[in-house]
Amino acid sequence: MLPHEIEATSMRIIQAELTGRGITLAHDCKDIILRVIHATADFDFAHIMQFSHGVCEQAATLFQTAAPVIITDTNMALAGINKRTCAALHISAACYMADKDVADAAARHGTTRAQESVNKMARIYADTEKPVVFVCGNAPTALMRLCALMQDRTFTPALVIGVPVGFVHVEEAKEQLAASPVPYIITSGRKGGSTVAAAICNALLYKAAQ
Repeated sequence: MLPHEIEATSMRIIQAELTGRGITLAHDCKDIILRVIHATADFDFAHIMQFSHGVCEQAATLFQTAAPVIITDTNMALAGINKRTCAALHISAACYMADKDVADAAARHGTTRAQESVNKMARIYADTEKPVVFVCGNAPTALMRLCALMQDRTFTPALVIGVPVGFVHVEEAKEQLAASPVPYIITSGRKGGSTVAAAICNALLYKAAQ
């Protein structure tokens, strides 16, 4: 089977299993949830994904008309984002986690590189009109730092995908994001990860490119 045939078959299997479990996905969010389940083989995501009101439509408009920059909290998430679709929509993507100035700042301030990568993002884009989509799949400290910047009105992105995975500060970080005014997509509880973050981002990109 060719790759596109494998994916189409996988999606049919997923949809059949959801139907068998009596699960009906909301139409506007369906493609995102299906792609996350496809990436993880975990049907829990049919229940734990949360979307701010109208976020899927807002994301489509953003990607189609505003050419935002996508900033990720890990190079793994960055690697998973479809660059061909980004290029077609004139969207750039970057990750600052491995930058020397970020590592130096973390050592100097006694913080995490994830926090300092968010600070760097804010320094670059806070005083520009360039919209930013922040994609967080690993580091809750990055998400908490972003929420602090939004709270004091230092920097606010156009959209946040907040799905860090783990046991420490993960649920707290997601709750802080859900209480903010920014459009968001999160997973409740401990589950998430860079693979999930990239899958969500790709689903939004594919929808915008249709």
